[in-house]
Amino acid sequence: MNDLDSTLCPASTRLVGRDGDLAFIQSFFSNSEVYGAALLLSGEAGVGKTAVLDSVAKGAVHNGIRVLRAAGVQFEADISYAGLNQLLVPLFDDFDILDTVHGDALRVAVGIGSGPPPNRLLTSTAALLLLRLISVQTPLLLVIDDLPWLDRATNAVLGFVARRLVGSRIGFLAASRDGSESFFESSGLPEHRLEPLDEDASAELLALAHPDVSPAVRRRIAAEARGNPLALVELPMALSAEQRSALAAVPTVLPLSDRLQAMFASRVAGLPDRSRELLLIAALDGTGDLAAIEAAGSGRASVDDLTPAEHKRLVTVSADNRRLSFRHPLIGSAVVELATASERRRAHQALADVLSDQLERRAWHLGEAAVGPDEKVAALLEEAARRRLRRGDALGAVTALTRAAGLSTMAADESRRLAEAAYVGVDSGGELEDASRLLAGARLAHPVTGEQSLHAAAASAFLLINRDGDIDTAYRLLVGAIESGQHGYDASDTGLIEALHLLVLLCWYGGDPKLWEPLMAFVDRLTPEPPELLWVITQTFGDPARTGAGALPKLTELIATVGDDATRVIRVGTASVFPDRLGDFRWATRRLVEQGRAGTAPVRRHLGALMHLGLDYFHLGRWEDAAQLAAEGLALCEDHDYRFFAWYFHYIQAVVAGVRGDGETSAALTEEIVRWATPRGTHGARFFACHARALAALGSGDFETAYQHASTLSPPGTVASYVPIAMWGTMDLVEAAIRTGREREAAAHAVAMRESAMAGLSSRLELLVLACEALTTPGEAGLALFEQALSLPGPERWPFDVARVRLFHGERLRRLRATTEARNQLTQALEAFRRLGAEPWVTRTAAELRASGQSAPTAARPGRVALTAQELQIATLAATGLTNKQIAERLFLSHRTIGTHLYQIYPKLGITSRAALRDALSELETNESE
Repeated sequence: MNDLDSTLCPASTRLVGRDGDLAFIQSFFSNSEVYGAALLLSGEAGVGKTAVLDSVAKGAVHNGIRVLRAAGVQFEADISYAGLNQLLVPLFDDFDILDTVHGDALRVAVGIGSGPPPNRLLTSTAALLLLRLISVQTPLLLVIDDLPWLDRATNAVLGFVARRLVGSRIGFLAASRDGSESFFESSGLPEHRLEPLDEDASAELLALAHPDVSPAVRRRIAAEARGNPLALVELPMALSAEQRSALAAVPTVLPLSDRLQAMFASRVAGLPDRSRELLLIAALDGTGDLAAIEAAGSGRASVDDLTPAEHKRLVTVSADNRRLSFRHPLIGSAVVELATASERRRAHQALADVLSDQLERRAWHLGEAAVGPDEKVAALLEEAARRRLRRGDALGAVTALTRAAGLSTMAADESRRLAEAAYVGVDSGGELEDASRLLAGARLAHPVTGEQSLHAAAASAFLLINRDGDIDTAYRLLVGAIESGQHGYDASDTGLIEALHLLVLLCWYGGDPKLWEPLMAFVDRLTPEPPELLWVITQTFGDPARTGAGALPKLTELIATVGDDATRVIRVGTASVFPDRLGDFRWATRRLVEQGRAGTAPVRRHLGALMHLGLDYFHLGRWEDAAQLAAEGLALCEDHDYRFFAWYFHYIQAVVAGVRGDGETSAALTEEIVRWATPRGTHGARFFACHARALAALGSGDFETAYQHASTLSPPGTVASYVPIAMWGTMDLVEAAIRTGREREAAAHAVAMRESAMAGLSSRLELLVLACEALTTPGEAGLALFEQALSLPGPERWPFDVARVRLFHGERLRRLRATTEARNQLTQALEAFRRLGAEPWVTRTAAELRASGQSAPTAARPGRVALTAQELQIATLAATGLTNKQIAERLFLSHRTIGTHLYQIYPKLGITSRAALRDALSELETNESE
């Protein structure tokens, strides 16, 4: 909440009790080491944050710094970029210093230009570029009050800007109330908390602000206020003259927040009716735009009617930018509280009438003005929800759909809209508890629609797999809903298409070819034809070894037009996993990860981007990056209760640990996957565990175990249907078969690989096919196949696979006594394995080189576990039972950072959970003392 100038002594410009805080803030921004950085100011409501901001801003102006200000308003929180509009109003004329792309994007975002809404990254970049260019001439200080009440889009931009100020001539100072939820991602930014005033400062402030109040009453007020400056200054105002002078008894006071609310209401109640009406319009509008406020009040009140409110210091009206702002949000709340229901509806209707060109805001005001069900308004809100969803504002879409449901004239429409809100919540927004509530409401509103709605079925299925991991029940529920639906298999039915996208994932998680039969039949029945993206996913993600190659031309088109819609980026990524095309639009996936970290991308899309980027990095040989992304994903799963997706990140950690030679950690992680997946029927996850186990066993030289795991993934002689990861394990099976004397099985598998379509999917998969044919072909013909495999384009994209093939080739050349050629291949393989940190393969390749007669250093043995000082500190605190939040508070980090660190620590210690930390640390201490 805003704070009045509550610590500012009326007779002085000094803030009582804030000398230390102001000195700290001044030193922070004048310190050359942090110049250009950001500082977050926090404290309880009424503690004086606004007064401190005002004092800092005044001092900055005195020192030749240009100050730009914005403040959050409760009723403005649903208006995208409203806060950015406030902040940049003084700079509107300077937008021309930007290039056309950035300038136009910023104009559209802040509402002074026309065109399609720009994506968040472009808007954020444009804002940062504008500020940096202007600060070259004059240093800037951005002062933001009521950060949690700013709209989500503005918070995203500010979070982006605040993290990129180091080295600039820009400072960022923002204030927020303790305990308030915010879309601003504050992790990693320094914070300073304003504490309540001590007894001496409280007494001084009361004496200066209210010299007419008797000392006895002051003591009573000081005891009740508990050092809160706002209460100290404002509470005496609610007392009568007799009470102030102790001539009459001071009444028993309510709890602080209730007292302040009552006090604000009393100050507003004495205003003329016209003033209150205009203030009501302003409070409900929330933008502070005087033009809109005047237009809505036209015929009943004018801007001159605000004079009494200004005299009472309830509002400020700026003539420069034609904006009105309440001196404290509770003033606006009091105005709304004092208004009758009919007065509020009339103000909302007036605002809707003057906002005819702004569909979303107009729809919202019409919704609030409605006295009962109104299908026209409900339809407008539903369209507003669609627009918000297209902009990536999933939570805003849920809010609009929920309000539309409340205005629906028919129970079936109410149920349908609630069901869609629930689906949007689970699919994009990450609000699982709210989704459950909305789903229950949909069923209650209209049981038949609530049960038959495909959005409801999809939301229920998602909640089922995330909570219980029950793939079978979720699958049957969704298939049944599709089969009994009244959609006529119309390809334009969004509920049907969304349900089919989820069904693809359920089939894949289930890992059983039979699950795919109903899905493929559904897709074939779509009229006039299946949506391109859905069709491509079924071809490249279901059974790509047979159907994927035929969908590659359309996949190429989808990648070229992927755009910035988070859902589309993830779905195109899903279609690209097994054709090895994730790298073709890595930029879009990285951007989504950055948006997720900044809090501007839906949680589930953030998770999907981390999954895809982690797989991409593993195949690129960027194993450390892949492991870090997996740790980040696990922390995100824990923070948002997305338990189902944890296995995916455990797989990435397991496969990285396995190829590095950390078999113990890899085994623990895969055991965790299998233990979790087996009772839930998530056989797709078990197959991923098999792949990681086979690789780890190959590295350790346990070829029999490797063969068993690889055979579970795909029986020898066939590339398993609808188990796409079986393609990744084909070379593992062939190598293990040959090294265990199963030449016939190896040859049969190589033939199956060639007869499949996997070689046509990517150069990496073609490399595997040719290498396996070479391994099972004796003599010169085999050598020719090795050379063909290694001459494929782009080997640098798949360093680990190429190095393995070079090792095989070198081994074959040495046995055929082509020593020089063998050494060349083995040397290249050794260098690649060393760069990757693939210790088991380094050892094997070095031994093969020595066998060829060339001296090679012994492969380095893996060293003891090494935790950084910070990791050890975090692990030690976690082992004592402290939560992530408690650890974060002690170390001045965010709880999400703590979670990410822990999930990086677990693999290093060879454990998979917090419960094992104590024993692992004890063992680590014992080893270090030996």
